[in-house]
Amino acid sequence: MIDEEKIIELKKKAVEIRREIVTMVHRANSGHVGGSLGATDILVALYYHVMNHRPDQPDWENRDRFVLSKGHCTPVIYAVLADCGYFPKEDLKMFRRPGSHLQGHPHQPKTPGIEANTGTLGLGISTGLGMALGAKLRGQSHYYYIMCGDGEIQEGQAWEAAMFANKYKLDNVIGFVDRNYLQTDGNSEDIMPLDPLAPKWESFGWKVFTIDGHDYQQIIQTVEDAKQETQPVMIIANTTKGKGVSFMENEVSWHGTPPDKEAYENALKELTDGI
Repeated sequence: MIDEEKIIELKKKAVEIRREIVTMVHRANSGHVGGSLGATDILVALYYHVMNHRPDQPDWENRDRFVLSKGHCTPVIYAVLADCGYFPKEDLKMFRRPGSHLQGHPHQPKTPGIEANTGTLGLGISTGLGMALGAKLRGQSHYYYIMCGDGEIQEGQAWEAAMFANKYKLDNVIGFVDRNYLQTDGNSEDIMPLDPLAPKWESFGWKVFTIDGHDYQQIIQTVEDAKQETQPVMIIANTTKGKGVSFMENEVSWHGTPPDKEAYENALKELTDGI
């Protein structure tokens, strides 16, 4: 249980991150705003309370690693990394600009704090699990946090990775499925049904928790519970795509549509009023 003062602090931070997300995507006139807003609370909980990391030493050996397998949602990870101090906030103005280190999908060699190149659906979880196995073989004790999109795990590669994690008993992995039920072409259950999702992961040898992905108490307590397990853990986090901006919430059209000037100003006003 964390105290209410900390919860309020995290919620305020999430508003700041969401403002950066809509600003980045509006300014670039390109990017994925809906999924980024929906994943914000989980990343804020991890980076501002859960993970051991040192922004001034992005290559610190004992740091926990975060891999954004749903790589198209770079606005949220860039906003968090900049706010933590991995690179100047000024750099966010170069999101998706030619030559910038802040491209549409994560680019590990150029961006401090990015642990793996992702974007090809299913690739991030495979990469993260391989990294986690390497850490175990080296006798290291840090954790790997991997976030997948629900539409993303329709890819067969994700389930090959799931078998791999069970084979090698990767108890240093805590995954999240960002379960918002929407993907670029519509509802995930209409396109390729995933439910019942928890039993699927369990049948592949994972311990599964299901939570509200916007509830900080649940996110943080579940991560603590996950650390007690002796098998890989998947946290199915029910989220709202577009969270925090009423006209974007649960609207598939905001999967990859940048807000125009009017929508941007209305989004900022809603987020500011929510503080």
